[in-house]
Amino acid sequence: MKKISCFLPYAGKEQVERTVKGLQDTGLVEEIYLVTTDNTLKPLSGCQLLVVDRPYSSATLKTIADTSKGEYTLLYTKETTLEVGFFALERMIQIAEDSNAGMVYADHYQIADGKQTNAPVIDYQFGSLRDDFNFGSVLLFHSEKVKEAAGRMTSEYKFAGLYDLRLKLSQKADLVHINEYLYSEVENDTRKSGEKIFDYVDPKNRDRQIEMEQACTQHLKEIDGYLKPEFKKIEFSAGHFEYEASVIIPVRNRIRTVCDAIESVLNQKTDFKFNLIIVDNHSTDGTTEAIEKFKEDERLIHIIPERNDLGIGGCWNMGVHHPKCGKFAVQLDSDDVYKDENTLSTMVRAFYEQNCAMVVGTYMMTDFDMNMIAPGIIDHKEWTPENGRNNALRINGLGAPRAFYTPVLREVKVPNTSYGEDYALGLNFSRQYQIGRVYDVVYLCRRWDDNSDASLDIVKMNGHNLYKDRIRTWELQARVALNKKK
Repeated sequence: MKKISCFLPYAGKEQVERTVKGLQDTGLVEEIYLVTTDNTLKPLSGCQLLVVDRPYSSATLKTIADTSKGEYTLLYTKETTLEVGFFALERMIQIAEDSNAGMVYADHYQIADGKQTNAPVIDYQFGSLRDDFNFGSVLLFHSEKVKEAAGRMTSEYKFAGLYDLRLKLSQKADLVHINEYLYSEVENDTRKSGEKIFDYVDPKNRDRQIEMEQACTQHLKEIDGYLKPEFKKIEFSAGHFEYEASVIIPVRNRIRTVCDAIESVLNQKTDFKFNLIIVDNHSTDGTTEAIEKFKEDERLIHIIPERNDLGIGGCWNMGVHHPKCGKFAVQLDSDDVYKDENTLSTMVRAFYEQNCAMVVGTYMMTDFDMNMIAPGIIDHKEWTPENGRNNALRINGLGAPRAFYTPVLREVKVPNTSYGEDYALGLNFSRQYQIGRVYDVVYLCRRWDDNSDASLDIVKMNGHNLYKDRIRTWELQARVALNKKK
C-alpha cells in the first residue's frame, strides 16, 4: 500500500503516545513528525520533531508539505488521542486513489466524558468557503497535489495557513467526504451549539479573522468570484408607500416572548409613519390570543396565513407583499426585542445616509431576562464597504437586525425556509447593491433554553451548514458568471 507521512500536534509524551502507536501499528506509516512550538521537547521513539513558529501559519504548512516523503500526508489537528479505525487508513487511501482527490476526510466518532457519539461531517462544495468548515480532525492529502498547492501560497499568515492551503488545493482538486466512520477522537469542547457558533466574532479572534478574510478574498480573485466595490445606486422613490417602514415579525408558538417583541416595536419614537406586521403561523400555545390583546393599536396588522406550508421565509414574503407594507421592511424575531425606542429611526436613516438596499445592525446576546451573555456584542466589524460583499461568502451570518428596501425585496423574494433565508438575501442583495451597516447596538438577541437554536444536535447543525454552503455555491456561481460577462 501507499505510505503515509503523519504530522501530529505535540505537547508532551503522554498526549501522543497512544496516537503514535496506533498509527505505527497500521504498517502504512512512512514517518511521523511531532509538530511543536517548544524546542525543549524530546521526540518519541520512531518519531521526528518538527519545531514551528505557530501551529497553522503559512510557514508551518509549507514546511509540512515540503517535508512529507510519503505518497500521502496525514495531518491530525487535535491535541487529544486519535484512534484510527480497523483498516481505516487503507480505506482513505483507496477512496483518494479512486476519486483522484486532493484531500479526503471522513465521518468519525467523538469521545467526551467517556461516552462515544457519532460525529458525521458534510460534503465540501464550491461554496464551502467558511474558514471554520468542519472536516473533522484527520485530513489525508495527496502529497504531490498538496505540495503544488503550497507552492502557490504567496502570503505569510500567522493563523490562516491551513485555510489558505485548502482553498488553494480546492482550486485544482476535489476535497472528498467519505461517508464512513473511520476514526475516533477525544473531544474536550463540550459547549452547546448555540455557544460555539459565535466564536468567529469573538473580539479576541479579531487578528485571526482579518487573515481569514484576506485569504478568502485572494481565493475569490483567483477563481473569478470577486466583486469590486461598485454598486447600483438606489432611488428611494419606486412605488407609493403609505408607511415609511414596517417591522415584520413571523411567529409560531412564542407565548413567552412575543408580547415583549410587540411592545418594543410599538414603543418606537419616529418622525415617520410605521406599522407592525405580524405573520402568525398557526400558533397553538396562546400566542395568537396574546397578539390580539394589542388589536386596538391600529399600527398592528395581524395576519394568520391560509396556507400551511410556510417557513419563516414564506411568512416574510406574506408580510412584505401585504399592501400596507412600508417602504422599508425591518426584521424582528419573536424571541428578541429592539434595544430602545430609537432602533427603527436608526435603521431607516442608514438607508438614506449610505444609499443601500439593505441595512444590517449590531446586536447584543442576552439571556431570557435580557442580561448580557458571552460573547456579548456582535458587530461584524469585519464587514467593510470595500469588501463586505466578498467577506459575506466566508462567514455564516450577517448580523441583526436586517432591514430591506421593499421594492427590491419584493423582486428578489425570500426563500421559504426557516433557516438561512436572511443570509441568502444578504448574499443576493450584495451582488448588486451596497449593504449598509449600523455599528451601534440596536437589538437584543435572547438565547435561552427553549430558543430554537440554543442547542442543536449534530444532524440538524449539519443540515443548516449544508444548506448555507449550498446558498454560497449558488451565489458564487452567479458571481463567476457575472464576471465572465464583463
